[in-house]
Amino acid sequence: TKETTICHPPTTRMSEKNDIQPQKKEGFKEEEVPQHCPGPASESAGASSACAGCPNQTICASGGGATGPDPDIAKIEERLRGVKHKILVLSGKGGVGKSTFSAQLAFALAAEGEHVGLLDIDICGPSIPTILGLVGEDIHQSASGWSPVYVDDNLGVMSVGFMLKSQDDAIIWRGPKKNGLIKQFLRDVDWGEELDFMIIDTPPGTSDEHLSIAQYLSASGIDGVVLITTPQDVALLDVRKEINFCRKVKVPILGVVENMSGFVCPKCKTESQIFPPTSGGAAKLCEEFGLSLLGRVPLDPRLARSCDEGVSFAEQFPDTPAAKALADIVAAVKRTLSD
Repeated sequence: TKETTICHPPTTRMSEKNDIQPQKKEGFKEEEVPQHCPGPASESAGASSACAGCPNQTICASGGGATGPDPDIAKIEERLRGVKHKILVLSGKGGVGKSTFSAQLAFALAAEGEHVGLLDIDICGPSIPTILGLVGEDIHQSASGWSPVYVDDNLGVMSVGFMLKSQDDAIIWRGPKKNGLIKQFLRDVDWGEELDFMIIDTPPGTSDEHLSIAQYLSASGIDGVVLITTPQDVALLDVRKEINFCRKVKVPILGVVENMSGFVCPKCKTESQIFPPTSGGAAKLCEEFGLSLLGRVPLDPRLARSCDEGVSFAEQFPDTPAAKALADIVAAVKRTLSD
């Protein structure tokens, strides 16, 4: 599989895809940085077990890798000055519906007249263009920066998926390259003068992308995190790690959403537990950690179909239990932000 590389777009349009690279830090052999590099400014720089064998280990251990405060953080703060609320959608577990929820939250807020930006930082698995019905769209550039791809006048989207020649292309990157693109998205994308909500869809885990977004938004601030889980223990175990991550990096948690929470038959209306909450599910988790349960979204095959078709589930099926649950969760998120 051919490796994909990305950086700044050309002067007028990103018509050539997969052929450019993010900026490299002077003095470092970035292409040889280990996957779990703690970063040259970290206290463990050069001393972590991940540093063994890295050609930059000596310079990092001596403090030569640290370049002082990142000047781009101030640029990011200025760029996002007009964004009223920034929401991260996280989960330690993959496949629990983060991107689905991010997209439906963006659709719902935009339908209420809010100006919404949806930023996809799942660099290796960018599904947002498909879920928003934007496959095949390109990113353009103006004098003020990269322009998002718009679903409607008040709903813009940015994703690495717009930069790939084919949806089948694999992005085979180590952490520094992913971090570089995330920084570019935050620093260079022109969302307009004002944005009511920026929703940031993330990959699973507590690694490079999550650390980067927390660091790069340290000055402009993150209003909070919505954690997504499913009822079974195998998902809850990883969400516990995500909660601890948020607390360590001092990012507030707005609440938890339990996705795939039961199945309501569309004909007989009988509810079945496809993924039984053997240890109490999200409700017990929230009680344990002192968090708010924002709501439960039942399984609905029509929701999966809406994602495949790139349309708003709530607009297509407004009277379904899942659509009503999503509407209640959107209201709970807005209410929590206003408190």
